[in-house]
Amino acid sequence: MDTERSDDDSELPSGKPQRVDRGQQTGDLSIETNITRWSEVPLFFDFDDLLPEIGEFGLYQKILFVLMIPFCFIASFVYLSQIFMTLPPENYYCFVHELTLIESEEERKMLSIPKEADGSYSHCRMYDLNYSAVYLAKNRSEYINDSLAQLPCRQGYVYDDPFNFRTASMEFNWVCDKDAYSTYAQMIFFFGSVVGCLGYGHLADRVGRVSALVSSCGLALFGSIFSSVCDNFAGFVITRFVVGASFDTCFTMIYILVLEYVGPRYRTFVANMSLAMFYSPFTVLMPWLAFYSGDWRKFSGLYGLAVGFGLIGFCVLPESARWLVSVGKIDNAIEILQRVARRNRRQVSRLKWQTFRESCEQFYREEIEGRHFTIASIFKRSRLARYMVLMIIIWMTISLVYDGHVRAASVLDRENIFAVFSIACATEIPGDLIVTITLDRFGRRWCACISTALSGGFSLLAANIDNPIWVLAAALAGRFFANISYNIGLQWAAEVLPTVVRAQGVSFIHTLGFVAMLLSPPIIYMSHLSIALMLNTLGVLGILGGLLALFLPETLHQDLPQTLSDGNQFGKDQRIWHFPCCGAGSRPSHLNKHDWHQGSSLRTLSKDEYRSRKLHRVAVVKTRRRTTPIVLPSMVSDDSTIMEKLQKSYRFLPPYAK
Repeated sequence: MDTERSDDDSELPSGKPQRVDRGQQTGDLSIETNITRWSEVPLFFDFDDLLPEIGEFGLYQKILFVLMIPFCFIASFVYLSQIFMTLPPENYYCFVHELTLIESEEERKMLSIPKEADGSYSHCRMYDLNYSAVYLAKNRSEYINDSLAQLPCRQGYVYDDPFNFRTASMEFNWVCDKDAYSTYAQMIFFFGSVVGCLGYGHLADRVGRVSALVSSCGLALFGSIFSSVCDNFAGFVITRFVVGASFDTCFTMIYILVLEYVGPRYRTFVANMSLAMFYSPFTVLMPWLAFYSGDWRKFSGLYGLAVGFGLIGFCVLPESARWLVSVGKIDNAIEILQRVARRNRRQVSRLKWQTFRESCEQFYREEIEGRHFTIASIFKRSRLARYMVLMIIIWMTISLVYDGHVRAASVLDRENIFAVFSIACATEIPGDLIVTITLDRFGRRWCACISTALSGGFSLLAANIDNPIWVLAAALAGRFFANISYNIGLQWAAEVLPTVVRAQGVSFIHTLGFVAMLLSPPIIYMSHLSIALMLNTLGVLGILGGLLALFLPETLHQDLPQTLSDGNQFGKDQRIWHFPCCGAGSRPSHLNKHDWHQGSSLRTLSKDEYRSRKLHRVAVVKTRRRTTPIVLPSMVSDDSTIMEKLQKSYRFLPPYAK
């Protein structure tokens, strides 16, 4: 913990660099600066440098971590509620009003419903009879005849639901010739996600992260409430489009906001444990909330409860300090960070706050300079363009495989759908833990390759075995590895892209992931034809994504690219079999203890972080102390040249330090 310095520490350091005799040093000269009380202060002091001073994971960050709970519920509800609300019925047949007074269901079916080739009663057809006459007949068995004319159901359907959960598909009769309506509704939900991802990205850049978070949760509440009162397909899909538009933002904003205030060494832990402790348990619970609500309208109304709890968080959530700096509100950012320090009972010297302010001003100028870069800039460099195309394909594949496995749980075992769905969701918890343990040890590339390929392999295995128990077990194993690959995918993309286009690039890739998810409901609809066809499709996609992952560079123990030129050279010397645990590049050879966070970490998930190469160069020398000499090349022959070189080296110092 830092202690407050005396009043002298606020004095502006001054003085000229002086020639120092360092004894017998062949061919080199040494220079030492006469900067007083500045030995502990770096030349560039960014957010990740300040976090250890104000507390990397203190009381304030732990409160923010706990405040993620209602938003994890909101995210899991918005994502999974769509599946249960539109769940198609398994057993149903034509409703015949004239026969409702016949007590025996079997007799009603024999009189009105023809049988299929396998001996089961038809779901969608009925006999063309005068059922009033059938009901009044003394010997109704005379009307039982398989050769009678048939026609589609005219009066609705009778649903045999053992779980007593009435879905929108049942209420609106989305079966038989309308059985694709539930698939359309889910596709429109993801189309809303694409629009919302783009729209809220611009909104968050203009009005702030917390405002975007509040408005997205409010939009989801509005859509959920109106979903529960709509009475036709058009109204339902419009409200689900609205809910889909909020899907990504209602969790991503709080996720990034909390990671931003957590120290670099805790971010991998917080990023994955928040999913394992909060999000995943809610996904396990979600099927049973649907089950005990008994009706899709009541289930949709439960969303208001989660938003009510979320309102508590809205009152105490801080605005993104990085966003405040990016729009020039540096005083507001420092005020929030000082509040964090007070809550964590940490003291930071005035000189460090002043240095941080100067660095923020430089940061803001760099952010302004970087705004002329666009997504098109990535495709002007051949290697970087290749990386971008690969990342798009890989992320779209991973997103499609993951969402496909989530939805596949609803068709693998219809007799035990709620239990199977909970078990499938429970596989996310160990998946999150494994990512936490392995990602920073074995690297992104091989973890993504192996997990995605194994997901595809188990899906192919499930598609080609006959035992229903083993089919279910193999499909759940595929879901487990899909969870792992999904957690790795987007972080990896953020680390490969250079800083100047990272925010735009990650957002673009993320949006295309939702575009890929549009295809997930049609893939699940294939289960009407064959479950094996559905699983084979997911399997082929998984193996394809896993193999493509080998063609992206590894980011573990690597300096992340800052400029477009860096990005175009990144990974150039890596072989396809490069493995970070052994061989060349297995250790972070040139990142000192102060600069380790310049390498790969979850800090790259921040959507508003920009830093150019020249600021990185300043940060590299930030640990030099007053008593540490600066060695200049032997070609420097006189004191005036030494002073000139030194001044150029220090041109980015705060004004009072020059």
